[in-house]
Amino acid sequence: MTYESVREVGSEIAPGVTYVVARMSFVRRVELMRRVRALAGKKEFLDAGEDAGGKMDGALLQAEIERNCLIWGLREVRGLTVDGVAATPELLAEAGPENLFREALAAVRAEAGLSAAERKN
Repeated sequence: MTYESVREVGSEIAPGVTYVVARMSFVRRVELMRRVRALAGKKEFLDAGEDAGGKMDGALLQAEIERNCLIWGLREVRGLTVDGVAATPELLAEAGPENLFREALAAVRAEAGLSAAERKN
């Protein structure tokens, strides 16, 4: 048996861009849970509140969870430069086009098999 620990996903938004996404393994799942556990708990607490400040803080935590998830699961971005530099997962999150960030995040989540509840958090 031959197993590839990554999968290539072509962008539907930007032809020529390819995301190299890590496949899920036992240890990678544990690593992801460790990365987002504290943030997800805080977000859930803030989402339960009624005040606008708490809702804004919850949205900020959701954005941080998404950034962590992308950087955790996206190994490489091919065919994209940002400000003249070959894109990395970190650069895509920091300065790349948001629509490509969202598309790459969706590819990571799909490969990781995240449930609807996990995706929400």
